[in-house]
Amino acid sequence: MDIVFQDGAMETWTADVLITFLSDGCDIVPANGLLDNLCPWLPIAPALRDVRTKKNALHMVHGHPDGRIKRVLFVGLGKKEDISLPAIAEGLAQAIRSCRSLALRTILIPIELFDTLPFGRTRLIEECVVAAECAAYDSGLYKKEPGEIKPESLTFAAAHNDDFSKDTLHAAGKRGQVSAKAALLARTLANTPANFLSPTLFAERAVAHAKKLGLSVTVLDEDEIKREGMHALLAVGKGSTNPPRLIVLEHAGPGDPIVLIGKGICFDSGGISLKPAAKMHEMKSDMSGAAAVLACMEAVAEEKLPLHVIGILACAENMPDGGAVKPGDVVYALNGDSVEIVNTDAEGRLVLCDAISYAKKHGSPRAIVDIATLTGACAVALGSEIAGLFTNSESLATALLSAGETCGEHLWRMPLWPGYRKQLKSEIADICHTGPRLGGAINAALFLEHFAGETPFAHIDMAGVDWAEKSSGLCPKGAKGFGARVLLEFLRGGAVWRSI
Repeated sequence: MDIVFQDGAMETWTADVLITFLSDGCDIVPANGLLDNLCPWLPIAPALRDVRTKKNALHMVHGHPDGRIKRVLFVGLGKKEDISLPAIAEGLAQAIRSCRSLALRTILIPIELFDTLPFGRTRLIEECVVAAECAAYDSGLYKKEPGEIKPESLTFAAAHNDDFSKDTLHAAGKRGQVSAKAALLARTLANTPANFLSPTLFAERAVAHAKKLGLSVTVLDEDEIKREGMHALLAVGKGSTNPPRLIVLEHAGPGDPIVLIGKGICFDSGGISLKPAAKMHEMKSDMSGAAAVLACMEAVAEEKLPLHVIGILACAENMPDGGAVKPGDVVYALNGDSVEIVNTDAEGRLVLCDAISYAKKHGSPRAIVDIATLTGACAVALGSEIAGLFTNSESLATALLSAGETCGEHLWRMPLWPGYRKQLKSEIADICHTGPRLGGAINAALFLEHFAGETPFAHIDMAGVDWAEKSSGLCPKGAKGFGARVLLEFLRGGAVWRSI
């Protein structure tokens, strides 16, 4: 979808539909005369009496088919005191989907109409661009017939040239496009069937993206992973005919690197500790963490952020066969610790622990942040709208929580409770990779923290928030692309790096 900015000369504005927002107590036709001038037919349209301000209510009012503005679509936001950026984004996304269903190609939003809303024009433009792009997403990646016709353009227009000409508004639109592109890349990767995205194919895609944007990239195959000493990662992939890969992307910049690590289990059957058949097909998305990191790295390169950032994708398939790792096996992780494997369906922490050790071995990270669909326990605790954040750094906690609030990918801080470390003790190895069922998300985070050591470290457990069980305006049923935006906003907040 083209994002267009237009100023002045209202008589030149044209669109299939104009979108405007309404909250309780607002005039349907504002007194500033903007809608009167653009749509002179609107104040006398009989359908205007049916417009409602209820949250997510949509009401299309039709004008003359030969008019410059043929329709006005009102988007309800509910009570003024309850208006939030996520509510505005969801309302606009619902409106864009309505436009798609009617095959409307050109959409206009007068930015003066934003002035009745909180948050300011710049922030609203950015979020509206993200919402529009996400609403236009089609999850039918392999369908023979195309889906609904997508709108061609979204135009932000200003009747008065006060601050419209400033670069900040155009920059906001560009930021929104970069954010949306990252979220949708992560979404598409996580929706891709496992037979089209094995660890090797994932590596090929990562290399292609890196070359396009000037990221340096290194791919370790199974022999190189073995020589490196990453036997925890190797163990997870032993049962699959598709061997594991470690993919390392680097964006050059000043200072020690911030390292992002993504869990890339391209399919998770549970291994010998086999999962139930129900919904196992959704385990193609168990690489959502790696997808988020790859998408974020692409956005970092596109925006040329003045940071040294490394992205590590730890990719494997967790399958059962005669060569698969077994419950009770012991493997040696890259840091030299022996690890007792109790449940092969707790495989994510095994690939992540070696990736964390790799980051420390090959540099001096300023901070390490991993993101993973790691534990059902976190999903049970926090549900489908909030991801768990575990960290040993107050500065990282502040930065990541703020990033989540900014982009609407919300995080909730969970404890790295030191008293539970004893639950990871093993009778025969240096550490057991799982603890008891109670406190499962905390135990998994403590296992990863063990490998991070003193390095500032954060773990995002996004199990439960990575997959939409039903469609919304912003996302059809399937992968959400969660994580790419929160990581990107975290890196955009450059001021925080002085305190880490």
